[in-house]
Amino acid sequence: MKFFDRLLLENRAWAAGMKTADPEIFERLHEGQAPSALWIGCCDSRVPAEQICNAKPGELFIHRNIANLVHEDDPNAASVLEYAIQALKVDHIIVCGHRGCGGIQAAVTGGDALAALPNVDRHLDQVKQLVAERGAELERFTRLGDKVDHIVELNVIAQVERLAGMPVVQESWEARRAPTLHGWVYDLATGELDDVYRQDPGGEAGEWAESGWRRRLAG
Repeated sequence: MKFFDRLLLENRAWAAGMKTADPEIFERLHEGQAPSALWIGCCDSRVPAEQICNAKPGELFIHRNIANLVHEDDPNAASVLEYAIQALKVDHIIVCGHRGCGGIQAAVTGGDALAALPNVDRHLDQVKQLVAERGAELERFTRLGDKVDHIVELNVIAQVERLAGMPVVQESWEARRAPTLHGWVYDLATGELDDVYRQDPGGEAGEWAESGWRRRLAG
């Protein structure tokens, strides 16, 4: 059986299973959406937002791009953010990175990794800047994977702080004390999410939670 034929068959099986568990689910979803959170995640095929959170259809409004970045001048990301906050009035925005991110690794290693991918290269400019700013800090890591995972967390924090400074978020905080901003990191090796950072409405930042892999590295 061809791959795309299998996907269509799996869709029919999924829809039937959903209706068996909840006969009216698709009727409700057809009437409109009211998600609780906007999820800004990486495009990586191994990090499917709804599945790793065991979320139901309609609970997450999702935007994905390489390395889970927030670009103020990207009309796609800006329109998603505007719609999520002003129309859907989500109570939470989750920026979710993942350990072993290929986009982050390309930014860390530099060289010719992005030479054949000019659009990706431009997209990752802010990550490359972050790597340059934290160069001395990265020197204490000997393994490339640890350097990458360190930048993964710093990048999530940077995106949360970028969101916190955007007018659309600031205006929503003033109007209704929402949304709360969350920075999460997904571990491909365990399937678990780590809560690493948070910004509450009004700009009160939570502490950067020290992840287990960094505690072990520090001894």
